Amino acid sequence: MDKLTYLSNADSSYIDGLYQAYKADPNAVDFGWQKFFEGFEFGQGSEGVSGSVDVENVSEHALKEIDVLNMIHGYRDRGHLFTHTNPVRERRKYYPGKELETFGLSEADMDTVFNAGVEVGLGPAKLRDIRQLIEDTYCRSIGAEFKYIRNPEKIKWLQDRMEADRNKPNYDKETKQRILKKLNRAVVFENFLGTKFLGQKRFSLEGAEALIPALDSVLEKGSNLGIQEFMIGMAHRGRLNVLANIMGKPYKTILSEFEGKMYADEDPELQFGGDVKYHLGYSSDITTDSGKQIHLSLAPNPSHLETVDPIVEGVVRSKIDMKYDGDASKIAPILIHGDAAIAGQGVVYEVTQMSKLEGYRTGGTIHIVINNQVGFTTNYKDARSGTYCTDVAKITSSPVFHVNGDDAEAVVYAINLAVEYRQKYKTDVFIDLLCYRRYGHNEADEPKFTQPLLYKAIEKHANPKEVYAKKLQDEGTIDAAYAKEVEKEFKDYLQLQLDASKQAESLEGEIPMFGGAWKGLRPAKKSDIFAEANTKVSEKEFKTLATEITTLPKDKKFFRKISKLFEDRAAMIKNDSYDWAMGELMAYATLLNEGKRVRISGQDVQRGTFSHRHAVLTLEDSEEKYIPLAQVNGGDRFNIYNSLLSEYAVLGFEYGYALANPSSLTIWEAQFGDFYNGAQIIVDQYLSSAETKWKRSNGLVMLLPHGMEGQGPEHSSGRIERFLELCANDNLILANCTTPANYFHLLRRQLVRDFRKPLVVFTPKSLLRHPKVVSKLTDFTKVNFQEVIDDSYAKAASVKRVLFCSGKIYYDLLEKQQADKRTDIAIVRIEQLYPSPIEQLKAIHKKYSKAKEFIWVQEENENMGAWPYFCRTLRKTDVEFTDYIARTASGSPATGYMKKHVAQQEAIINKSFE
Repeated sequence: MDKLTYLSNADSSYIDGLYQAYKADPNAVDFGWQKFFEGFEFGQGSEGVSGSVDVENVSEHALKEIDVLNMIHGYRDRGHLFTHTNPVRERRKYYPGKELETFGLSEADMDTVFNAGVEVGLGPAKLRDIRQLIEDTYCRSIGAEFKYIRNPEKIKWLQDRMEADRNKPNYDKETKQRILKKLNRAVVFENFLGTKFLGQKRFSLEGAEALIPALDSVLEKGSNLGIQEFMIGMAHRGRLNVLANIMGKPYKTILSEFEGKMYADEDPELQFGGDVKYHLGYSSDITTDSGKQIHLSLAPNPSHLETVDPIVEGVVRSKIDMKYDGDASKIAPILIHGDAAIAGQGVVYEVTQMSKLEGYRTGGTIHIVINNQVGFTTNYKDARSGTYCTDVAKITSSPVFHVNGDDAEAVVYAINLAVEYRQKYKTDVFIDLLCYRRYGHNEADEPKFTQPLLYKAIEKHANPKEVYAKKLQDEGTIDAAYAKEVEKEFKDYLQLQLDASKQAESLEGEIPMFGGAWKGLRPAKKSDIFAEANTKVSEKEFKTLATEITTLPKDKKFFRKISKLFEDRAAMIKNDSYDWAMGELMAYATLLNEGKRVRISGQDVQRGTFSHRHAVLTLEDSEEKYIPLAQVNGGDRFNIYNSLLSEYAVLGFEYGYALANPSSLTIWEAQFGDFYNGAQIIVDQYLSSAETKWKRSNGLVMLLPHGMEGQGPEHSSGRIERFLELCANDNLILANCTTPANYFHLLRRQLVRDFRKPLVVFTPKSLLRHPKVVSKLTDFTKVNFQEVIDDSYAKAASVKRVLFCSGKIYYDLLEKQQADKRTDIAIVRIEQLYPSPIEQLKAIHKKYSKAKEFIWVQEENENMGAWPYFCRTLRKTDVEFTDYIARTASGSPATGYMKKHVAQQEAIINKSFE
């Protein structure tokens, strides 16, 4: 604890000047100097000493006042390093320590009265008593990190709260018995599963059972502070225990899952495969002891331990916007981490950085770390470089409470303080629950292979329930019979539930999918996928909205290029020629006008990476923002946010947002399609598979700018091939549109249908300003989305070759076709790659019955793009392509040399018309 010396390098005239200022107004000098002068006057034995301060004559006592203040500040700042928070290991040693000599004090000073006691609420007090208070507060079962917070009010609030009761709760008998009962349920539940289902994985909570009374207290405390809903995200460690003892999932159902029972699927066509029981989600409504109603949700989560974090935040934000009218105090996210995961997984950092940003804040997250001091088999010393696994909290100046998991009352106390802090300051707060893992990574694992000494200690260590029961017995709160009684009672109940589960043929009820905000929607059947959705709008509505979003107010000064851009957009209405940006913006305007919400986020989405969207305008002579779409009917439901430089967390957040509100068109746009792979985990674990694994639909839209334009390997490919590899059971919709109107209808179709599917759109770059990439008014008002667009130039009777393509390359082929007047070659655009429009392709084959060649043309490499998928799947149909034309196979998506790119592109086009 580094000594603060107010007198070092200070001359007497400077100190004297400060003292004169202090006498005139104590608040005119820094807090430390206030305490120094208080101590100086106290040491001189008078209320106010006249004259000057001579440093040479300052009494020894006055100087020691400063030492005592240093000690108090030292404990507040570094006391967490010297706590008794580890139940099974000795803590690492830190230097300097907390010995009296560290602060220039000694045992001889212990009975001396110091005015510095005022600082901790004691008034003038003996050093012995001052030290005892700060030792009790900061060095027992709770260690607090908070002094790095840059807000003095928050620091003072925490200090006052903790020092007033010395971070030690004083619970009544009823509360203590409730804590014991919750601990008992947590411990007995794990023991019961372990004995009845030998060898089955359950990723038990054993060693960290204090989590259950902690969560129980969060619900009670939170409800009394106005929280109506909690959204929980956690990995598999202890998940079954939380489902049973907090969420209220029936024990019989959980035991039936261990018996291998499944839900009776009412519709086999939906092909839900399911996931392991310790990955599943759940929701419930509970009533607290104080009579408050709370809704609880536990998000499903794969084995990617921290992947659920942004999902939870997105769900919570969606509910704040839609259900709670912007009031974040009514819903709170709880993220439960492992110590190795929170320190090692980068998505935690990304989510933490999002916590205070306008587009992503959720009013503060309660983070709980199940710190069992080993990750899989990795020792904590190999799992992080920082002192604590929770060091990520310092990014946002969030307080951290390190708590001994064997001290159940301290755990409950700390988490109650955390909930209060969250509700008061609307920021994140972290609980580091120091505990251990009774077994290895799973119940079949042998932890002594890698942690022999630790697990020798754990073997001898009593479980948290036994520790707490003994404490209550020693203090006379309960007797031994009480603890045995509650244990037997719960064991007997679990046995009854197990017996009942063995009699059941299948799981009762079903996993809820279409309740709450999803009411009125349904699962999609095969017949729904190509059923035409009416996405047309009237000419009057279209023109009215188009005029509104292209008319800038006269009383605001815009950048000259912006004014010209909007003049050009207004001219589109007159000229009946709408470009890509207008097609997109009109999709949003019409949806807003119909009462829907539109949310877009991603890097630079307000302007657009390619400066095409300009959904948010900045006035030339100020920082004022003007949003054209906000001016239309329902424009207050339009939100567009430039994101932090993250793909993983932001895509996860938007997935969660769409999950909670299917009536919102929720869009994430990559800066370039190539960069989506930074969020590949979200795509694999949620977007493509959640409907199969967890019976959860989602309507999220991903916009991935895609196209070979000579910009090099990292600015070319949205990886069409990877998405097509993930496609099965109509789980995704993949599109590569070529007209503004078709894009307009595609976006609108997401909300017009009464089912939801994730939509991935490979959007253009150079085509954003291509003179031929325009649509007429009738394209928006007279037709709907077209999965396939036939050739209107070629003559069917004379066509010998049909070229099938998708996206940007169509316009290169079109230019060649019309320049050479090749009416014998038809160009057919497949706008929806998946689900593939097989019946429409059959009709194309029938129309061009005299054609001998049906060739797939793509600008991507042979091993990329859509060709590998079509090659594999269409051969089983009547529409197999007879050949393909593409760049040669490559390990990299594109060349970085423009001349080489142009030569490759010309070769593809020329070969298509040979």
